[in-house]
Amino acid sequence: MADTQDEIEQIFKIASPEIEVGILGAQDKFVSLYEQGMDVTVNPFGEDIKIKGRPEDVKLTADVFHALMGVIEQGIHIHSTDIVSAMKMAHRGTLEYFADLYSETIIKDRRGRSIRVKNFGQRQYVNAMKHNDITFGIGPAGTGKTYLAVAMAVAALKRGEVERIILTRPAVEAGESLGFLPGDLQEKVDPYLRPIYDALNDIFGADHTQRLMEREIIEVAPLAYMRGRTLDGAFVILDEAQNTTNAQMKMFLTRLGFGSKMVVNGDISQIDLPHGTRSGLVSAQRILKDIKSIKFVQFSAEDVVRHPVVARIITAYEDSTAKHLAKQDAAREEAARQTKE
Repeated sequence: MADTQDEIEQIFKIASPEIEVGILGAQDKFVSLYEQGMDVTVNPFGEDIKIKGRPEDVKLTADVFHALMGVIEQGIHIHSTDIVSAMKMAHRGTLEYFADLYSETIIKDRRGRSIRVKNFGQRQYVNAMKHNDITFGIGPAGTGKTYLAVAMAVAALKRGEVERIILTRPAVEAGESLGFLPGDLQEKVDPYLRPIYDALNDIFGADHTQRLMEREIIEVAPLAYMRGRTLDGAFVILDEAQNTTNAQMKMFLTRLGFGSKMVVNGDISQIDLPHGTRSGLVSAQRILKDIKSIKFVQFSAEDVVRHPVVARIITAYEDSTAKHLAKQDAAREEAARQTKE
């Protein structure tokens, strides 16, 4: 927070109690989000919201309130993720396009709530899936890669554009060694596929998801089970792709059949392969970058649709890693220089 002599206070007027609850949440639960995300102090008082902080932060916060109010007046219910998106767009200077994020519903979940993109990174990702045969979503956890891919797959299935959904990931990070785990194959594999199940259950409901799996309209399987198949008429999603080898990535991508789409998601900062094994996702960025109908979408910490602190944690780790790598490079250069001498 700025020094007190640099602070100003502005009052934001609320049009109705419904708008106030929409912006601040039940029992003002969103206040801490604004304070952490915008570096201001927010004090609700009757029909007024007092915003205190640096002039530029106060103005941006008021702009965020205006943008949220416009969306609420359209009858759209605001969640914490919407607030995080609005704050990030305010900092990027793109807040004027905030309402556009709500112009299209991908699909409705089992509770009837609309699933929409939450920021421009997600919009770019969704558009890539619409217009390309293979889409790569690369970036940190919390950017909505898996959830949106599953939502797009379900929407394509309901529209009759595909006949089935196939979801896969490397079952165990280092080489898919399942033998030491207890239980049958399904019990061994399920923990590694949990995020995919969670997305399906959120959209379809657990019972409906189970019925579709029994009818083999939805297939959830470890990556090794894709070998030797040609996947026609399917929406295929590979999750945790940073933990594939080059051979596994090539094997997977060449399964693409007629009338199919593929989405490959991963976070290259979280590679768990054995030391010295090159990630198939890292290689794919270099090898496939210029191929038509293949699109790479890069997410960053700024695209994380979680609590503001999560994005800061990711950025801090990225900065720490960058500094560590820079030190290693400097040490190698110094060692090389001394060797020459």
